[in-house]
Amino acid sequence: MLSRLRCLRNIYQANVSRGLTGSGVFLRSTPAAFNQRWLQSQATRKSSIEETRNQKNKNALMWTLATIVTFVGLSYASVPLYKMFCQVTGIGGSVQGTAKFSTATAETEILEDADPISVSFNSDVSSSLNWRFRPLQTRVYIRPGETTLAFYEAENRTDQRITGVATYNVQPPRAGIYFNKIQCFCFEEQQLRPNEKIEMPVFFFIDPEFADDPYMKNIKEIVLSYTFFRTEDVDIDVAQQNRLLAEQRAS
Repeated sequence: MLSRLRCLRNIYQANVSRGLTGSGVFLRSTPAAFNQRWLQSQATRKSSIEETRNQKNKNALMWTLATIVTFVGLSYASVPLYKMFCQVTGIGGSVQGTAKFSTATAETEILEDADPISVSFNSDVSSSLNWRFRPLQTRVYIRPGETTLAFYEAENRTDQRITGVATYNVQPPRAGIYFNKIQCFCFEEQQLRPNEKIEMPVFFFIDPEFADDPYMKNIKEIVLSYTFFRTEDVDIDVAQQNRLLAEQRAS
């Protein structure tokens, strides 16, 4: 019995000399050792929190940049998309322009037996734009399916560089779905230097199905009109509303 007590006392003294107290396998750290481990755990936790915060900041930055790029892209695409919408639907007298005709005009059939249709050209300029804008021909006579090239002329009459954009319309509005423009300067920015003058082409044809539509039977003349604005003055939404109103009046 005495020998066992001496053995346990020797073990206890050995543990104390190494900075540990207790008996058996359940040993308790000294305050100094505990503080060291606590500081290490706190440092690890702080590092993990900082890494998480940095990752969140990176993700937020990426989402912000993606949003900015998306909105910029949409702003640049708004005019072409609206142009495409008008071409496909023919809303409010806008010109119909499908890929079938714009990419393979040679496939269009000219109806030689059909009566010629008069296509006249009109031009207007916004009061805020000091340009001279006019068609270089008054009218042409074409048959359905026949491609035709016409020209407009624009002149900047100021001593400043100015950028303008043109909208277009077809009268009567219900004929717009058959008026196909292959090449056009509408909805594209045109920048003119001081006193510069340019010619702009319009390449178009009338869909052969025009002759088969009973609602087109009495239409002998089509008017193609362009209006030039300063780029910053163009409101596409207002233009669309005007086209819708014109279509409603025609129906």
